[in-house]
Amino acid sequence: MYTDEKLSEDGFEEGTPSSPLTLILFGATGDLAQRKLYSALYSLYLDGRLPSAFAVTGVARKALHRAEFQTLVQTSLERFSRHSVDTSESLTAFLEHFYYVSVDVKKAADFEHLRQFVVDLEANLSSPGNRMFYLAMAPEYFGPIALNLKSCGLTGTEGWKRLVIEKPFGTNLESAERLNSELRQGFQEEEIYRIDHYLGKEMVQNIEVLRFANSIFEPVWNNRSIANIQITSSETVGVEERSGYYDQAGAVRDMVQNHMLQMVMMIAMEPPSRLKTEAIRDEKVKVLRSLRRYQTSEIGDHVVLGQYEAGQVAGQEVPAYRDEPGVHPKSRTETFVAARLFIDNFRWAGVPFYIRTGKRLGVKATEIV
Repeated sequence: MYTDEKLSEDGFEEGTPSSPLTLILFGATGDLAQRKLYSALYSLYLDGRLPSAFAVTGVARKALHRAEFQTLVQTSLERFSRHSVDTSESLTAFLEHFYYVSVDVKKAADFEHLRQFVVDLEANLSSPGNRMFYLAMAPEYFGPIALNLKSCGLTGTEGWKRLVIEKPFGTNLESAERLNSELRQGFQEEEIYRIDHYLGKEMVQNIEVLRFANSIFEPVWNNRSIANIQITSSETVGVEERSGYYDQAGAVRDMVQNHMLQMVMMIAMEPPSRLKTEAIRDEKVKVLRSLRRYQTSEIGDHVVLGQYEAGQVAGQEVPAYRDEPGVHPKSRTETFVAARLFIDNFRWAGVPFYIRTGKRLGVKATEIV
């Protein structure tokens, strides 16, 4: 959740590993939280990477008792954690750090209730008010939540505060600029973390090491030695419980404009002047600026879109995308994208980058060839 510039060696900011922390997690009953976040927190807990006094306040509209929420977290760990989960003391102790508040993010009054809950919880932890707000929500709620956090006073803390948001960040330049403006009313730029959880994959993290720390590969990492580059991210699952979001986004916004382009940039970027956030970002931006823009009449020659139909995956019958719960029966939302990209610069001139991603494919894989 942090960039390397703001980390100490133990993974937290200087001076904070032993300081109490309150994580306020919006979308606590959602797919992202259950598939990724609880497992990540459990791994950090087992590795001793969390403060001894921390609390996770789950926030969602659904009415749940604390014990019900803890059961949801445990069930998520049993399904998705890379660690074996049993009824050990470690799991029991971990779950004791979890609390729950029902909040309708459209109602300002609910945020006042949340503020009082957090203040009382921090008093019990003897916390200075270190707060991390994680928005695992649909993107249209990012701005309203940030504004309500400021209005109710939750952003006015004597400790540090952080806002973490997932993709997608707006739908176009205008909406992204508007969202930036809303976020900055309650948070400074250095307090906002726009993250791509895909970059946490071990393979993706190793790309820079493979390139820049390996004297064998870097001299031949160019158009004189490489004929093409293929990047694949395939999933066997369908939209599952994300149909409300996915039918509005599609594979291009859900995968291509973030995960896939991040991998393209990391493979194609020039060595940064230093391994710092700004320097790496600058080199990535140069790659984006070098991407060849296609005219409308050319798109059909370089891009293929598709949508999965009914069939079998791993021997089990699965429905067509249009038959998934919550999907419009005449939806034209793409669930598969394949594209041929070109980066028009000195290093990569003439080398096609083939990217493909989709749901309900034959195998689950993330690979770069």
